[in-house]
Amino acid sequence: MKSNKKLNILMLNYEFPPLGGGGGAAAYKLAKGFVKLGYDVDIITTWFKGLEKFEKINGVNIYRIKVIGRKELPTATMISLLTFPIKAYKKACELCENNNYLFILSYFAIPSGILGKKLSKKYNIKHILNIVGGDIYDPTKKTSPHKNFLLRKEVNSVMNSADVIISISSDTKKRAEQYYKPNKEIHPILIPYELYKFKPISRKSLGLKEDLFYTISIGRLVKRKGFDFLIKSIAKINNNKIHALIIGDGPEKENLQNIAKELNISDRIHFLGSVSEKDKFQYLSNSNVYVLSSVHEGFGIVLQEAMQVGLPIIATNNGGQTDFIKEGKNGFLIDYSNKDSLKEKIEKLSKDKKLRMKFSDFNKKEIKNFETSKICKKYLELER
Repeated sequence: MKSNKKLNILMLNYEFPPLGGGGGAAAYKLAKGFVKLGYDVDIITTWFKGLEKFEKINGVNIYRIKVIGRKELPTATMISLLTFPIKAYKKACELCENNNYLFILSYFAIPSGILGKKLSKKYNIKHILNIVGGDIYDPTKKTSPHKNFLLRKEVNSVMNSADVIISISSDTKKRAEQYYKPNKEIHPILIPYELYKFKPISRKSLGLKEDLFYTISIGRLVKRKGFDFLIKSIAKINNNKIHALIIGDGPEKENLQNIAKELNISDRIHFLGSVSEKDKFQYLSNSNVYVLSSVHEGFGIVLQEAMQVGLPIIATNNGGQTDFIKEGKNGFLIDYSNKDSLKEKIEKLSKDKKLRMKFSDFNKKEIKNFETSKICKKYLELER
């Protein structure tokens, strides 16, 4: 028996903080934004050891479901992805039968969208599908849906059955239209951002040196993030005072450490591992430039974090980051694997303090355009 209370929103996302990366963090920001606008939000996600099966955080009801084969916090296995819709189905049906949902919002076509499609059909609830990037296109993975006939067919089915399709960037929209040719318009809506409050500390407190120029990069240590490209570019810089900070963990860590060792720059590449949000922002605020070296990026939430603290940005030009990184205004865009170009841009910013300040001022103003309430209202407008 459905309750008579106000309409709720059901969100589906196989990853949710502290699991996964940017997709989970983005969904959480949306969820909190909907709560602030007066909606009740339930989210179904993956359980991991040490986490509660249910908890309410910042007004968001979080239901965590145990899947098969989830071995790490940062990354999912294929079996864990494929079992999420199956394992989560029972709880999702229970929630749909007891709540009046305005719509179901699935984050990622696979696997969350598969569950959203089934629930939408069974309970006649509007389904909004949010395609994020890696769920439709990842050039570094053999299992990327755009390379696999069966997965591509399933993604296409999920898209065509959805009432509304939202992409996190114009690049994600372009990839979806290129490989899947959906039967409806895709609406790009950028990821919301909330300013993070933290207390700045000195470089000395973080073990950093005052006389060094630090690039900083944050992300899971996986091939798509292109950290090998960053390390090889740093190696080409004939200036021992230019160092790179890398925050994150993942399966590529040992390989990346070996690359730095082989290039004799282990002392200039600092692997900091996973750190707390507070520590992350303290490292960001003590760095000189943010480098996004990804082969492809659906969006790049870390760039918003860099913008908040006023970091100039150097980013590859393949992905959603091109929607808001403006060449010569707040950063530089380069071709992936062009080590000479990345080297030159790092050197240019290390020598030109006036240019760094120009980019910094632009980013501190631009970040205000990502206010969560503005982004959430765009979702609600499409729902009507």
